[in-house]
Amino acid sequence: MNDVPESLLIVAGRHAYPLMMAKAARAAGVKRIVVIGFKGETRREIIPFVDDIHWVRLGHMRAFLDQLAASGVKQCVMVGQIAPGNLFNVRMDKLAVEMYKKLAVRNAHTIYGGVADAIEELGIEVLPGNAFMDCYTPEVGQLSKRAPTEREASDIELGLQLVKGTSDFEIGQTVAIKDGIIIAVEAWEGTNQTIKRAGKFGKAGCVIVKVPKVGHDMRFDIPVVGAKTFQVMKRAKISCLAVEAGKTILLEKEKLITLADKHGMAFVAVKTEK
Repeated sequence: MNDVPESLLIVAGRHAYPLMMAKAARAAGVKRIVVIGFKGETRREIIPFVDDIHWVRLGHMRAFLDQLAASGVKQCVMVGQIAPGNLFNVRMDKLAVEMYKKLAVRNAHTIYGGVADAIEELGIEVLPGNAFMDCYTPEVGQLSKRAPTEREASDIELGLQLVKGTSDFEIGQTVAIKDGIIIAVEAWEGTNQTIKRAGKFGKAGCVIVKVPKVGHDMRFDIPVVGAKTFQVMKRAKISCLAVEAGKTILLEKEKLITLADKHGMAFVAVKTEK
């Protein structure tokens, strides 16, 4: 990132990404890091690596925005997943209910996009979710020792067409293909559950393609792949994973490559035209 801010707000969801963002931002020269964490979602392991952390309950939009405004920080990133099921079970305050009712279409893109817009209305810039994370973003090319077979390469191409071609429907970033047959498409359940379904119905040898859709809002929901995903792929007997170069975060990249080689998977970063 060219212009490193003096201070940074991290709106932190689940898993390891928020902590990695805090470390990467600090390494880039950010002097003050403030975290807005969600009770029951954000890992407490991030605390030693930041200057301040404020806890709010998911769905308490007024308290969330008040904490952001009170921080005085003018740049923000939204990173880390919110458990999909929690968005249906959460108790929303009056402001959250009002925002939700105003959405003509309700999906991850519109919900998180609405939150990002509300943050920017406070005069806080929401930076891309992959800011500071260049070293975790793969370049185009083969990552594993094994290259995709001709069949896998064909399935990758079909998977890319499927994700990019259905972008308007907001059905997720992940698809599973085998021998030119669409086995599973991600919906609300998330990547790992999609992979599990692929293993159940497609058996061994499915190809997983995980890429952002056309017009993806890079302020949130950046595609992320970690060791957990590779564990799920191993159990599902997935043969190949393709991600998009420059637009995917690889948590512990070298470890992922080692896991791909250990399990005989092809692992590639591709570039799309859209």
